[in-house]
Amino acid sequence: MLDSLITAGGILLMAFLSCLLLPAPSLGLTVAQNLVTVFHLMDLNQLYTLLFCVWFLVLGAIEFFVIRYVWRRWLSPSR
Repeated sequence: MLDSLITAGGILLMAFLSCLLLPAPSLGLTVAQNLVTVFHLMDLNQLYTLLFCVWFLVLGAIEFFVIRYVWRRWLSPSR
C-alpha cells in the first residue's frame, strides 16, 4: 500500500516540477508562420499543440534517463 502511494506521489511531483521549471519554448511570429507553411498546418494552434506534445515527450524522456541514472548510481539498494 505504501509503495503504490509513494510511486503515485513521485509521479505527481515530477509532473509538477516539469510544468514549473521547464516551460515550453515560445517561437516568434515569423518563425511560427514559416513552420506552419513548411509543415502544411491549418493554423498556429495546431503548430503549438504539436510543439507542446513533442516538447513534453522529450522532457519526459530526459527526466526518465536522469532519474534512472541517479537511481542506479547512488540510490539503488543492490549497491
